[in-house]
Amino acid sequence: MSKIKTIGILTSGGDAPGMNAAIRAVTRAGIYNNFTIKGIYRGYEGLIHDEVKTFTTEDVSGIITRGGTILKTARCKEFMTQEGMQKAYETCQKEQIDALVVIGGNGSLTGALNFGMEFNFPVVGLPGTIDNDLYGTDATIGYDTTMNTIMECVDRIRDTANSHERIFFVEVMGRDAGFLAQNSAIACGAEAAIIPEEMTEVDQLKEFLTRGIRKSKKSCIVIVSESPKCGALYYADRVKKEFPEFDVRVSILGHLQRGGSPSARDRILASWMGMAAVEAIMQGQRNVMIGIRNSDPVLVPFSECIRTDKAVDKRLIKVLNELSI
Repeated sequence: MSKIKTIGILTSGGDAPGMNAAIRAVTRAGIYNNFTIKGIYRGYEGLIHDEVKTFTTEDVSGIITRGGTILKTARCKEFMTQEGMQKAYETCQKEQIDALVVIGGNGSLTGALNFGMEFNFPVVGLPGTIDNDLYGTDATIGYDTTMNTIMECVDRIRDTANSHERIFFVEVMGRDAGFLAQNSAIACGAEAAIIPEEMTEVDQLKEFLTRGIRKSKKSCIVIVSESPKCGALYYADRVKKEFPEFDVRVSILGHLQRGGSPSARDRILASWMGMAAVEAIMQGQRNVMIGIRNSDPVLVPFSECIRTDKAVDKRLIKVLNELSI
């Protein structure tokens, strides 16, 4: 392939605080290294429909403080088809885009892998997801901010729980990964966390309620990972039926967790990763995600980061259980 002169950048899937910091970093690092940078609006959908704009340093001025993504984002089923990918490739040819930087989670990077392999096209990914569930990186863009948002919300819920001597089930995001639930439970001083990684091993609700927790505490906070079948409402209903002596309430934080200005940690992480993405393209890398391991940037093959499950550190479960007595 000819020398890369133009880099396209897009955000895809769910938004995450820090995406704008990553867009800023890729844009400015790219311009610094004499690339033309083109912003692609609305993710893969915008790539299919040629929603592309040439970016200058002024286009990304002041955005490091903002949550969400100035490029907008969308989930695009059309891109999952051969016809959709072909249209996206034709847009790249028309706009003279020689390489792509994709910021998103598992689904977004899966699309990046398929596109890169189908058209032998250089694609570098940045892990932009609040779930922190991508293998190969210690942290993802948006995770730290979301943790802080959950902590602030639960601190407020604790006041009500204490006043009314209730058990509060607080549902947080995470899908099939319990990183948000487990770590926010520790940070908030919660009494328990119910996470998908433990669902097949123990009855987490029964284990929590039979630990004798109510003997020493008049209120309880239980953080629950979202689930269509076993979310906070499911566990609250179980308590009402199996332990009717307890007063139970549910709080589902929902999309509240996604918003807000990114934390210092997320801004720094996104800036570092954005620069590393441009450096990877300059080195001829493709089909890789930029990760962080032990504070060092690393290159993780797409095939590895999207097909390998990232495990919750079981030591954190022990920390929560011992400190919640």
